[in-house]
Amino acid sequence: MHFNIADLFESLVDAIPDRLAIVSGKHRLTFAELEARANRLAHSLSARGVKAGDHVGLYLYNGHEFVEAMLAIFKIRAVPININYRYVADELSFLFTNADIVALLYQREFSGQVAAVAPGVPTLKTCIYLEDGSAADAGTALEYESLLAKAPPVRDFGERSGDDLYIIYTGGTTGMPRGVMWRQEDVFFAGLQGGNPGGPHLEKPEELAQNAIERTEPMIFMPTPPFIHGAAQWTALIGMFGGGKIVLQPGRSFDAKIICELIGKESVTTITLVGDAMARPFVDALRAGGTTYDTSSLMVVVSAGAVLSDSVKQELIDLLPNAMILNSFGATETGHQGTAFPTEGGKAGQPTFFMDESNTVLGEDDKSITPGSGVVGRLARRGRLPIGYYKDPVKTAATFLVIDGQRWVVPGDLATIGEDGAITVFGRGAMCINTGGEKVFPEEVEVALKAHPAIVDALVVGVPDERWGQRVTAVVQTRPGVAITLAEVDAHCRARVAGYKVPRGLKLVDAVQRQPSGKPDYRWAREQALLT
Repeated sequence: MHFNIADLFESLVDAIPDRLAIVSGKHRLTFAELEARANRLAHSLSARGVKAGDHVGLYLYNGHEFVEAMLAIFKIRAVPININYRYVADELSFLFTNADIVALLYQREFSGQVAAVAPGVPTLKTCIYLEDGSAADAGTALEYESLLAKAPPVRDFGERSGDDLYIIYTGGTTGMPRGVMWRQEDVFFAGLQGGNPGGPHLEKPEELAQNAIERTEPMIFMPTPPFIHGAAQWTALIGMFGGGKIVLQPGRSFDAKIICELIGKESVTTITLVGDAMARPFVDALRAGGTTYDTSSLMVVVSAGAVLSDSVKQELIDLLPNAMILNSFGATETGHQGTAFPTEGGKAGQPTFFMDESNTVLGEDDKSITPGSGVVGRLARRGRLPIGYYKDPVKTAATFLVIDGQRWVVPGDLATIGEDGAITVFGRGAMCINTGGEKVFPEEVEVALKAHPAIVDALVVGVPDERWGQRVTAVVQTRPGVAITLAEVDAHCRARVAGYKVPRGLKLVDAVQRQPSGKPDYRWAREQALLT
């Protein structure tokens, strides 16, 4: 047995077969039932020529099918490829081709997009659609449930390895997506926290099942972001590997009311959100009059992929006094790096993360900066790292550096180290705004903006300015029926950030556009800002 995702899952099936593994709408699957469905799909894919090392696209909404498809693909040592369901034809064509997918699982409603793109992808031989009630013409594609019904549920697969690949395509906020290649053993420790979040990592893979047996009341996880986001996949696997069920809201849209209902109905203990984009409607649902939700089971609320603003974090603390509200930091290229715990005072600004010794901040000389110096450098991590980017040696060489014989990943986050060793992260350098020679990190200004009671969401970008080079501009979504002026934004922000960081431009929009993962879409925001 290896630190291999399929091996580890199968060990749980053998240890706790009758325990619930996943709840997704009307579907409630035990570990044994989930295993049988994954085995059927694995055999179906194998029968159509999918073999070890092949890439299978998952063009799906959240649901039990996404989870069982990942497991099935891992079982035959193939590689699942996450596909953003908001992509248009050119983006889909790039991803399908770049990823060399040989098979594709997709929602029936995407049949038109698939029909337009698939003929131009020479590697793609098998298309399987999930029936979703849409009227889209699926053509000659195979239907998912029919395939499963015809395949055997037995587990008769060959030996696997911790070297088997796990690829996650990044969101591509500033360009086309790239596939980050992980060894499964490495992602188990770096992304899945070694099978024991917050505690010592497992030493042997066999310990996972034994720990699950001993946890008679395991944690119950609810990943709310789309599974096209790596953090959601990792949350689901962490919950499952802890021997507990994972609870999903199936479909495309995040529905805060349904999420609140599921917390009480399924006794959810841990929920994962992505910043204010999900946390604010969650707060609004909890505050809504006429409805009382049972949140007594909830112990942890984690924001991954985006930082909670101070105002929303405080509302969560007030509404969920028995739950710990956390900002989690990491990236597809790094895995989990650290956690920001709630602090008193409510001062707006970037959160400080407590990270282990595998993380540091590199100065211009590629040496770790002195703690407490205030120097801003590049956040870096060593240890268990991805192999690199799929079919992109240039980007791999630029991101994964060898310094004094040690391999580091430096994905582009700028940060500094405090005297206590805690790391404050300012954001991606590529998004940094240079205004009159001063550097402005968008995330810092966004945190300040979202502390305003009228502002629901905001993104900050730089637009060309003859005098300053770039002008800080806020793209803002306000609460329904509430207006806000640039003068009000100015007065609000000046109490929270330095004057040169205060937005000089304001664009009001009906809704701030983000990726399905909740991460910012800065390309869209810049286009909107240029319309001011």
